[in-house]
Amino acid sequence: MSKKIIVIGSGFGGLGAAIRLAARGYEVEIFEKRDKLGGRAYVYEIDGFKFDGGPTIITAPFMFDDLWETAGKRREDYFELVECDPYYRIFDHQKRPFDYNGNEEFILNEIRKWSPDDVEGYKKFIASTKPIFEKGFVELADKPFLKFTDMLKVAPDLIKMQSYKSVYQYASQFVKNDFLRRCFSFHPLLIGGNPFDSPSIYAMIHYLERRWGVHYAMGGTGAIVQAMAKLFGELGGKVRLNAEITEIVVEDSYTHKVKGVRLNDGTVHRADAVVSNADVAFTYRNLIPAKYRRKFTDRKIDSLKYSMSLFVIYFGTKKRY
Repeated sequence: MSKKIIVIGSGFGGLGAAIRLAARGYEVEIFEKRDKLGGRAYVYEIDGFKFDGGPTIITAPFMFDDLWETAGKRREDYFELVECDPYYRIFDHQKRPFDYNGNEEFILNEIRKWSPDDVEGYKKFIASTKPIFEKGFVELADKPFLKFTDMLKVAPDLIKMQSYKSVYQYASQFVKNDFLRRCFSFHPLLIGGNPFDSPSIYAMIHYLERRWGVHYAMGGTGAIVQAMAKLFGELGGKVRLNAEITEIVVEDSYTHKVKGVRLNDGTVHRADAVVSNADVAFTYRNLIPAKYRRKFTDRKIDSLKYSMSLFVIYFGTKKRY
């Protein structure tokens, strides 16, 4: 009999984890507190309009391809990704646009329109982001830093990459025009960071975009959620909607072994393991009883510095732009 695993939350992370586990033969069930799947990628439907509540672009499409390959399927058979061109159109305060895509000559021509003296500086900037990408994304992106010593091991590399500087400061070493500096350092905003204090390792996002492109899913990110849900179902996975979890149930204080989850109606659903794709701080603070988490105390969690929040207004229009 296969082990049962409960996944809390149905964002891309939760769905991805559930698919990988189901593909390995586990009995997997997703618990989602909202009325449909998606998490941060939730789709709002109002008066015939559909609004993506979270991510709108995909910058590392190979990750989805890899997920489908894990299940022995082809991602292209489930949803379509289209590369954007340009990737971004950024306006200054005088409404002058700056476009960039994955073509270097196109970008250099755009830079010449604004500041010809920054062409060579940009070449040096993009060249400098390659080793940052190789170290920060290829080598470290999937490494858990659970102990202080884990960070010490990579400290020399972080110093070499000038991670003590902000992304804006790093870009400013190469580009002198202030508007262009902002164009090449705004990426932390996409993950709730501030370009003026986020470490320079995030400069790798610009290189990542140049390498794999910026893509849009036809049908919006909701189409990706639907495709992942379909794949999960084909693997035998189960989904429980409108199921708010109030506690991750622990067996006893000695082994700290998880035995399932408790819903807001008081029912307990047993499992051999629980994967939480809910917010990390929320999971520790609200789902795991304090007596089972000596390290992540309420005081420590409350003192953490969090990323910026985002206020978004969605408009439904009578014409297409």
